[in-house]
This record gives sequence, structure tokens and C-alpha cells, in this order.
Amino acid sequence: MSAITTIRPALVGKLNERQVLRVLQSRGPLSRAEVARESGLSPPTVSKAVASLLKSGLLEEADAAELARGRPAPKLRLATETAQVLGVVIDAGRCEVVSAGLDGVLHGETLVVPTPATYPELLRALETAARRVMAKPGMRTLGLGVSLPGQVDYRKGCGVLSPNVPATNDHAPAADLADLLGVECSLLQESHALCLAERHHGLAKDMDDFALLDVGAGVGLGIMSGGRLLKGRSGLAGEIGHFTAVAEGGRRCGCGNTGCLETVASDSALAWHASRKLGRPVSQDEVIELAKSGAVDLAAELHEVAGFVAIGLAAVINLFNPATVFIHTPLFEIDAALFEIVVDKTRARALPPSFDDCRIVRAKGSKQQGAVAGIIQHLTDSVAPEFV
Repeated sequence: MSAITTIRPALVGKLNERQVLRVLQSRGPLSRAEVARESGLSPPTVSKAVASLLKSGLLEEADAAELARGRPAPKLRLATETAQVLGVVIDAGRCEVVSAGLDGVLHGETLVVPTPATYPELLRALETAARRVMAKPGMRTLGLGVSLPGQVDYRKGCGVLSPNVPATNDHAPAADLADLLGVECSLLQESHALCLAERHHGLAKDMDDFALLDVGAGVGLGIMSGGRLLKGRSGLAGEIGHFTAVAEGGRRCGCGNTGCLETVASDSALAWHASRKLGRPVSQDEVIELAKSGAVDLAAELHEVAGFVAIGLAAVINLFNPATVFIHTPLFEIDAALFEIVVDKTRARALPPSFDDCRIVRAKGSKQQGAVAGIIQHLTDSVAPEFV
């Protein structure tokens, strides 16, 4: 006798809700009838799915003032006026807390929190900032996404090695904030967050395969393959910043090794050069402003850093053969010509067939957008996973 597979009605209902969400995420506000046509679902099925999504707060209908303008049927949209999600960016030097609608569009205010030295202080500071944003009248907070630098173990939901924010090592900021705030929270490694930001709000829309090189306080790599993030066995893939770029006499990295790529190809590397010139500590944020203003001549050092960025970029191109590589870095704010310098240096180092098959582009997405995109994806997957 052949086996008969049955699909539970509850699962079918969740899959229908996911389909309705997918249509509204890609097409924008639509009537129920339009959702039915776009999704291929029957009108009764759409109505049932919509009722559940309205109750959960993920969707809302146009307000009375809009309906009074003579629209033939109320429009459904991702919640923007009645609900919000928060994004938390943890970084060296400072953290940021933002809010957005379920469409991922950021609201205006960014709360900046200096990054404390200890994890309990960090958690308290983030909780205080988040509660301030959650107190917005008439706004329901559905969730919070956290972007975290360093290695993130997705199986355990925690950071395991962050050379630039070591206070987060072996801690789970998303889970801890969920307990404190009583909302759904998700955790993303910052390069993965940037991939989502570029795919949903930047130049990678409709692209299922690309790489993103993140050059900031450290150097990270995100790979989108077949529409999914390449995370490795437990989420630790992409740590390109810790391959050895200087074999002899390299500086010690926060990971404990010496000569790592991020010690020579990052804004923290440029800050190290500036600190030596000025005889005082210079932060990553400060060095960008110093170089932009010309207060310190860092032209030679900037070109040296660019050369090492090109080494990392060539490695990405040779290893993964991506159609497009996005570069996210504040270094390009210093000198408009630096991007082309990096591209030229990469051309000299990458294998010609691989380089010729690849497009190198400045990224437009932000870590704030990535943290928000992460929690929106988490909430959408909570309805029904995309791959079941």
C-alpha cells in the first residue's frame, strides 16, 4: 500500500498567510481581490488569511480618511501606522536603536548609545533606549532585530568571538532583550544584516546571488546564495577579516592572532596610523572626520589600507566567483577616488576570468536597515518558514 501524506489544515492556513504577506511585501498596498489575483488563492482563503494577519498586527487597512477619497475597496498594507519593529546595531564605540514600519522604512530618530565596557551595562543601556522608542503612543511594537559584529553562533543564538566588542562574547543579546522587553527578538551577524539591507533596500533587489564585503572596525563577508545567507555549519562562515594578510611582523588582532586582514584593511587600521601620527588614541569615527577635513594628512596611509582591502576583495572574487560584490565602508567617504583605486588594485590581484565576470559596486544599505530587515524576516518566518 502506498503511503498517503496529509497536510494539516493549520499548516495550510499558515502557508496561505505567508503567501499573502509575500504578495504585499513585493507589490505594496492591495485590495483583498487584488491579493487573490496576485497570489492565486481563492477570495475566501485570502479573507481568512487577512483576518489572522490583521489580528497579529502584521497588516493594517488604510485609515478612514484614505477610504473616504472614493477607493472602491479598502487597501491592505504592511503595518506602518499601528505597529513598528526596532533595530539595534551593536558596534565598537557606539550602538544605535531605530524603529521602522513593517515595510522596513526607517523612522527619523536614531538613538545613539556609547558602547559600555561590560555586558550588563550594555544590556541596560539598550533596554532603556528600546523602551523609549516603544513608548510611542498608539504604536504596537512587534519585535526587535539585533546586528552583532564578530562570530555569531546561530544554533546557540549568541556571540562567540567579537574582537571589537568583546563584552558580547558568550552572550545572547537578542534573547536577553526579549526577556526584558517582552517582544520577539532576532540576532544577525552584522555582515549578514548588511546583505539583507542591500537585498531589501539597496542595489541588490531581486538578486539571489551576491557577496558583500564589510570594511569597518573589522572586515566581514556576507554571501547570498540562491536567496539564502551562506552561514556555514553554525553561522561562523564569512570571517575573512581573520585570514593572515601580514605573515611577519603584523600587528596583534583582537582575536589574539597577528597580521589579520582587519588589522591592515579597516577604518580601525587607519585610526591606528592616525594615532601614531598624533601621539594620542584616535577612534574609528574620529579618523574618518579627521581625514575628510584634512586635519591630518593620511593620504599615504589611506592608499596602503586600500591596497589591503583589494587583497580581501580579490580573495572573495577568486573563492566565490560572484556576479556582484558590494563593498560597505566609511572609507569611501574620505576620498571619492578611493573606490576606483580599490577596484584597480583588485584587478591587479584577482584572477582575470573571475574579475571580468564580476561587478564591484558600492553598497547602499545600512546596518540599521539590516537589523530591521532581520526582525521582519523573523516575524514573517514565524507565520510560516519560506522553505518548508
